[in-house]
Amino acid sequence: MTKHYLRGKALIDDIRNTSYSRDLIGYHGEPPKVQWPNKARIAVQFVLNYEEGGENHIEHGDAGSEQFLSDIIGAASFPDKHMSMDSMYEYGSRAGFWRIYQEFQRRNLPMTIFGVGMALVRNPYIVDAIKAADYDVVSHGQRWLHYQNMDIETERQHMDQAISVLETLFGEAPIGWYTGRDSPNTRQLLAEFPQIQYDCDYYGDDLPFWSTLTDTSGQERPHLIIPYTLETNDMKFVSPSGFNHAEQFYQYLKDAFDVLYAEGEHAPKMLSIGMHCRILGRPGRFKALQKFLDYVQSHEKVWICRRADIAKHWYEHHAV
Repeated sequence: MTKHYLRGKALIDDIRNTSYSRDLIGYHGEPPKVQWPNKARIAVQFVLNYEEGGENHIEHGDAGSEQFLSDIIGAASFPDKHMSMDSMYEYGSRAGFWRIYQEFQRRNLPMTIFGVGMALVRNPYIVDAIKAADYDVVSHGQRWLHYQNMDIETERQHMDQAISVLETLFGEAPIGWYTGRDSPNTRQLLAEFPQIQYDCDYYGDDLPFWSTLTDTSGQERPHLIIPYTLETNDMKFVSPSGFNHAEQFYQYLKDAFDVLYAEGEHAPKMLSIGMHCRILGRPGRFKALQKFLDYVQSHEKVWICRRADIAKHWYEHHAV
């Protein structure tokens, strides 16, 4: 029996006319004519993830210990305290944060904090330091967990708690969101929180772009996405096939900067650098950050900024 199936134009039409949730086209080689402040070729944006004290832990009501993003690659989860894992996370809050913070303060450079609500509540000294430095704080959720299989009501609750905690700690609600380990529901849930002007749970472009959110009543509103990165990111130090030493990380950051800086002569772009207190805050890795900051600051047409600054620029100059 001959099996009938679509071919050629009929198959193309079927694919193109079938509803599809993904946007694989983007700016299709024609990005907007971006004009960063002071005619910068590139906007360089440093993110420090603050997660220590919000990770999986039995004292947080979780079933077991944390497994993700530590120097114990492939760590098991135990239904009790994991003393080694605990101490690695504690290094981030006790020492790593301060090393990175002091370097940016010494250079008078801005930075964005991806802040986990529970983690920041546990360290008022770091909250005070962030306030004093005028860093912007993007909500990194109330907990630092996987949300892929979490029920929508619990994820909604965690979002509400995260926003309320940051508003209480810093005196204003966060305008940016980044779950990190998000779910298929994450972005649409943001429609219920008008405080959030943009999110960063996306890695697919070198520039911000507009999307649409639909709330539970069916109302639509424009929504800005400012892409983040998992590759110019210190997390690759603790990945099986990632960076082995600081020079590799520095060279990778430098190469990314050089390509975008050259492109920026005609089409300015954005470069994000992802940092973690317990990872890049270690002395042997920290040297890469120092060298890269020296390199970036040796160039004139660079805008080192916060994510809030990029959002403000996009709303003012590239509004839908």
